[in-house]
Amino acid sequence: MLLYSFHETAMMLIAAILIDWLIGDPAWPTHPVIYMGKLIRWLEGKWRSPLPLQTKAAAAKFHGVLLTLVTVFICCGLMWLTVWLCRSINPWLGYAVNTWFISTTIAIKGLKAAALLVYRPLRKGDLIAVRKYVGYIVGRDTAVLDEQEAVRATIETVAENIVDAVVSPLFYALLGGAPLAVMYRASNTLDSMVGYKNETYLHFGWASARLDDLLNWVPARMTGLLLVISAIPGRTISMLGAWKSMRKFAHLHPSPNSGIPESAVAGALGIELGGRNYYGGIVSDRARMGWPLRSLGQDDILWTITLLYRVSYLWVGGLLCSLFVLR
Repeated sequence: MLLYSFHETAMMLIAAILIDWLIGDPAWPTHPVIYMGKLIRWLEGKWRSPLPLQTKAAAAKFHGVLLTLVTVFICCGLMWLTVWLCRSINPWLGYAVNTWFISTTIAIKGLKAAALLVYRPLRKGDLIAVRKYVGYIVGRDTAVLDEQEAVRATIETVAENIVDAVVSPLFYALLGGAPLAVMYRASNTLDSMVGYKNETYLHFGWASARLDDLLNWVPARMTGLLLVISAIPGRTISMLGAWKSMRKFAHLHPSPNSGIPESAVAGALGIELGGRNYYGGIVSDRARMGWPLRSLGQDDILWTITLLYRVSYLWVGGLLCSLFVLR
């Protein structure tokens, strides 16, 4: 059951975006994702067999489905109950709690901060620090990254997370407030913790990975269009390049969703993303996206941050327009 009308929800989404622009993520000990992670690890300890999962594929997949369903229902249900109770005590308390928890599911300022952690030592030529901070935001090996590879890794991460950390949580918050936004964040956290195609999680993490793909399907395509609109023609940005790159390269990415924002950003900036990565010393060749009209440069990180913020501006503008049109 929905707790708020469309107009109330739209106003709270605008407020949540403003909170994230100004404050960003709350301190880690109080961040809801911390408790989601603890719940997931506890349930995993109960249900994941320590034996090689290939020997018990069906059982591992069943327990993985159970983990996924229990986690998202607990997180969504507790959030719905919390907002409902607060609204019952006082309507304004309900608005405040709903808005605050929506803001914790998005990470516009956090993405910017993570990218700038890489950008600042890049400007100083400190590759040791660059590799350290790139390692905070990617899963690939970073010990021998050169400058261009560090820039590529940072841009790819920010581009991909425009879906995961901005558009998807806002999309679900628009549909159902904080409960659905938290449900999405729980699914995304599950995918980041158990959704791996390795011996440990191949079957156990199958449901988590598939749910995350499903929930991101519509928001990823919304993000592609928003990035094209955000690529207002300028010195280094091209709307047409973003559109053409997305149409030509997005489907080449192993993820059904991540290739859309990555290819759109690549086309918008006139650069090439993708290529060879290393994971635990093992080579992984990813499809190349975009056209290398020029070499990757440090300032491409700043341009990607600009596109990230423009997408959030479009959300605020769209929500404000809807309030006037649908009043």
